[in-house]
Amino acid sequence: MKNLRLSRSPSLFSGVDYAYAASAPAEARLIFLAGACPLDKEGSTVGLQDYAVQAGQCMGNLAVALKDAGASLRDVISTRVLVASTRQADLVSAWNVVRGAFGDHDPPSTLLGVTVLGYDHQLVEVEAVAAVLD
Repeated sequence: MKNLRLSRSPSLFSGVDYAYAASAPAEARLIFLAGACPLDKEGSTVGLQDYAVQAGQCMGNLAVALKDAGASLRDVISTRVLVASTRQADLVSAWNVVRGAFGDHDPPSTLLGVTVLGYDHQLVEVEAVAAVLD
């Protein structure tokens, strides 16, 4: 959305690859998306034991859900990336794919390590909120 404002705080560390905050105009329609999971069209978990592959599938599914709701990745104003691991390297592996999918659009995001996710063999899930002007 062209009126979406991503904010970077000059008072906080500048070396992060995401905005610290985002805002949308009052007339924007907010779209709250369910967590995008690494499932193929048949409902099977892809990329068993591969954080990057699962993150890629999540982002592909997220893009489809956004399109069906009348939005795109550029309309996302916030994400939460859930990674079933206690290893920081696994979180970074998933994050790099998620971050890369957004290109130069860097919405605020939270990256979390969790103990387990909902589907068998699921390692990654990506939640998002988008804003569009109709």
